[in-house]
Amino acid sequence: MGNTDSKINFRKAIVQLTHQKIEPTDDQFWEQFWHAHQTTLEDVFALITATEIRQIRDDKPFNLATLCYKAVEKLAQAVDNSCRTQVDQQCVLNCVRLLVHVIPYIFEDDKWRDFFWSSLPAQEQDEQLGARPQTIPLAQSLLNAICDLLFCPEFTVSAARRVGPEKAEELAQLDSCEYIWEAGVGFAQTPPRNAHMERRRTELLKLLLTCFSDPMYRTPQQSEEPNKWIAYFTSADNRHALPLFTSFLNTVCGYDPVGFGVPYNHLIFADTTEALVEACLQLLIVTLDHDMVVQQHQLTQSYAAAAESVLLTAPYNESTYGDNLFINYLSRVHRDEDFNFILKGITRLLNNPLVQNYLPNSTKRLHCHQELLILFWKICDYNKKFLYFVLKSSDVLDILIPILYYLNFSRADQSRVGLMHIGVFILLLLSGERNFGVRLNKPYSATVPMDIPVFTGTHADLLITVFHKIIATGHQRLQPLFDCLLTILVNVSPYLKTLSMVASVKLLHLLEAFSTPWFLLSAPSNHHLVFFLLEIFNNIIQYQFDGNSNLVYTIIRKRHVFHAMANLPTDMAGIAKCLSARKTCGKFNLPRVAVPKQTALTRSMPSSQVQDEYAEEEEDEDLGEKGSVVEDFASEAVLNERSQLAKAQPAEQGTLNASLLDTPRITQMTEREQAHPNDKIQTENTNILSYDKPSVTVTAPIDGQKSFLTTMTRDDQLTFSVAHRSCIRIVPDISEADRWTPTPEWVVSWRSKLPLQTIMRLLQVLVPQVEKICIDKGLTDESEILKFLQHGTLVGLLPVPHPILIRKYQANAGTTAWFRTYIWGVIYLRNVEPAIWYDTEVKLFEIQRV
Repeated sequence: MGNTDSKINFRKAIVQLTHQKIEPTDDQFWEQFWHAHQTTLEDVFALITATEIRQIRDDKPFNLATLCYKAVEKLAQAVDNSCRTQVDQQCVLNCVRLLVHVIPYIFEDDKWRDFFWSSLPAQEQDEQLGARPQTIPLAQSLLNAICDLLFCPEFTVSAARRVGPEKAEELAQLDSCEYIWEAGVGFAQTPPRNAHMERRRTELLKLLLTCFSDPMYRTPQQSEEPNKWIAYFTSADNRHALPLFTSFLNTVCGYDPVGFGVPYNHLIFADTTEALVEACLQLLIVTLDHDMVVQQHQLTQSYAAAAESVLLTAPYNESTYGDNLFINYLSRVHRDEDFNFILKGITRLLNNPLVQNYLPNSTKRLHCHQELLILFWKICDYNKKFLYFVLKSSDVLDILIPILYYLNFSRADQSRVGLMHIGVFILLLLSGERNFGVRLNKPYSATVPMDIPVFTGTHADLLITVFHKIIATGHQRLQPLFDCLLTILVNVSPYLKTLSMVASVKLLHLLEAFSTPWFLLSAPSNHHLVFFLLEIFNNIIQYQFDGNSNLVYTIIRKRHVFHAMANLPTDMAGIAKCLSARKTCGKFNLPRVAVPKQTALTRSMPSSQVQDEYAEEEEDEDLGEKGSVVEDFASEAVLNERSQLAKAQPAEQGTLNASLLDTPRITQMTEREQAHPNDKIQTENTNILSYDKPSVTVTAPIDGQKSFLTTMTRDDQLTFSVAHRSCIRIVPDISEADRWTPTPEWVVSWRSKLPLQTIMRLLQVLVPQVEKICIDKGLTDESEILKFLQHGTLVGLLPVPHPILIRKYQANAGTTAWFRTYIWGVIYLRNVEPAIWYDTEVKLFEIQRV
């Protein structure tokens, strides 16, 4: 009853704020907001509406300013008193909850932009009296109080010794390094767990996150301005910077949602740690984003001045990262045991939703995989020693599998385009290192539920199969990611020792689709996809021929694809004929694959015995009575049916979609370099690889609309329509296609550079041999041909091996801006209980409620 009365009084006080000016000296009125009631954060959001906060802000700004001043003052007083009593602690929580709700509405109004960074009223009075004030902005006072309270004994941490309220440790003199929340990096002790303290930490962290959310209320261009809140929080002026960073990192990486392994334990006991982990994780990725624009600016200037990119992999230094101590500390972690702790923690949490057991819903499922992927990206980007640690063993595959799972799971959902991008960016970063390609040769055992063909092979086969699935059945907004996916495959291709038949068929299917004449000629950059694929084949043939008989066999069977590319028409009549074929390719502009002309080899070669329902359209399945090869792309009905099955599923009702910025071109994201610069390889034939660098925009909108972030709902389940046979949907940008008119000179300029020399030489040597075996022995089983190819050799017959070229990720302003938008979009969507920013007018991205 008493709490009900206090809520009524609280409501009356809010109404009074909207109608009349309240003097700061009226302590009895202001005390109503933080004393004599116990309102939860949800209660505060229910008791104060968005309309009322805006009304106070616009009509009674003095009241709103006084409310914030008073709330921060109460937090500072609690720190001075060491927050000894229960009354002080409840006062702190009430102030925190009020500020969490009010601050976003202050940020959304440009007139209030500098409010928190102005001097306090008392300081202004001192200035008028001629005194020399200590100019501490309100924001710094607030951040200082929050940081002190996060290490307050008997409030947010367990006291090292019990001394009672009268003899409590003074927070101003307390060494917070002794009160780090969790064992791990730089801290060996495991403090006792206390659910009440974890809840208080979480509430204080929510306030910190709210303070840092100022970029949400700026346009993408304005968001490049330094975030003053984060700048101060991560600077040397914050004496708690080290223990806070360590606490955040250790809390995330030390979390085990399974606990003692008791089934359904999360349904019996409330887990206060998960909310704390999510808050720590979100604060980590936000604070590690700060100063990236400054870094890029300095890198660009350095590159222009010195014509080199030495700083791209340089360790932390003040000139590169400014004064961000969080980035400083992260970049200086170097012990293997610390790296192992971080890696094991991230992989444990990433793999949590993938864990299978016999008891449905018996294991707690986490939903913070996007934040985890961003954190992994940040650590690899700032600490190259950690990246090398990850790649020096097969542990990197524990990161790869969940990434591929999320990519495959999200490919058909337009609301998960952001998740697709972060997964691809990480794989692009990893693929730039030789060890990643080598690790992919480890055998893969299907332990993760994915709707992909069952195969016996390696993790490389899994990578190729999932990428093919993304391209074949993914949402059309993923089409700009194609060159990024192929760049990853190019980077790892020189190290792939034994591709399975399934993966080989899928690579050829990609080439078959992308080399369709109307597609090649319909846009000025489409041919770059073919160059990528040919480079993949060349790398494998030149460097891993012995173990890749499956791929060689598939190349031989699909040799008409390569001959068609070599004979692509260059006259206007031929070009016009190719483009006219586009109009007959069905509703979704699907590229047809022409039926090859019958030859002795295609009549006599056995069909592949791969049991792959998803790859049937790529296989020559039915020889028929005459042994003819039947291609599964001739039926218009089949094309239309497949395109309908491959359509993206709509977002669920009641979910939110946040738009994303366009990502930069692939050439801005990568830098080509020779994998083995010291190798003495003749390069007289490398002119076939000297085509122009791709300039396809990685994430430009296809249909004039912006991409979408993933929606994060607790019971978010997606049921895929599994097509019996898949077909690659290629939907060109109509506006670009209408403007673009290919010319004979343009076709000749790049067709002459197609790197076909190695493959044509392979076909010239092997096709007659394989054809002779098929005819002489009357083979009906492909295993004999594969055995022949396994024991064959092309030593001395192929052109001189070309140097291995790796396209490594490099930092750039475009991906920096994209990540900032993505990070805040994820945080916006993930904080729904309560929805802190839901009713506010964010500018960094667009929100669509569906």
